[in-house]
Amino acid sequence: MGKSQSVSDAKLQDELKNSGAIPAHIAIIMDGNGRWARKRGLPRVAGHKRGVDTVREITEACAEIGVNYLTLFTFSTENWSRPKDEVSTLMRLLLKSIKERCNELMENDIRLTTIGNVGSLPKEVQKELFDAMERTKQNKKMVLNLALSYSGRWEILEAIKSIANQAVEGKLNLNDINEKFISEHLTTKNFPDPDLLIRTSGEFRVSNFLLWQIAYTEFYITDVYWPEFKRKHLYEAIKSYQQRERRFGKVSEQL
Repeated sequence: MGKSQSVSDAKLQDELKNSGAIPAHIAIIMDGNGRWARKRGLPRVAGHKRGVDTVREITEACAEIGVNYLTLFTFSTENWSRPKDEVSTLMRLLLKSIKERCNELMENDIRLTTIGNVGSLPKEVQKELFDAMERTKQNKKMVLNLALSYSGRWEILEAIKSIANQAVEGKLNLNDINEKFISEHLTTKNFPDPDLLIRTSGEFRVSNFLLWQIAYTEFYITDVYWPEFKRKHLYEAIKSYQQRERRFGKVSEQL
């Protein structure tokens, strides 16, 4: 990034910080890697590789502007049904990215966490992931949370099983079950619900992502493919968020 661009970014960041609240938790559905590549006559893997670079840029931008939690929909349970060659490539890219970026996470004081059925990932990916999580666990500036082998229905099903087991074992009174209790049995129990959900590539669906947690999340849909999503697009999403009134079921006069 050139000096002039850095100055421009800093100015935009200051404007956003002074114009409203910065979302504490941003979740992103990173969509459009394959279509970005196809439009350029490239193999899908080229889009995934470029998408990794975008992850780096947006993670750093979120940390700089004061976002506390960034959750990225990295690999869904449904993605396992993609062609084997593409899945293998995605796993290699994930492994390579974790290895190469851990030092950057340390330098930027960013903690790495994950949600999802991580046990279904290749063993070497699990090891590298857990090593990076251990190494960064004391970092304080921002949490980067990767949703891996994740789906909202899977997460809710696992929570139901856990709660049902407690009931069967007589450790639970049914009157104890409320929204807070269920939230405490989800993989995101240590995070606040997302304030802002960004989806790239122009698709209008949540794709089984954080189904419980996004009940009152603000949505921002952009036609920009993930490999082309830059800091300026992130700032535009946050600016849109700042212009909205979050009522949580109330009327304006009650806020």
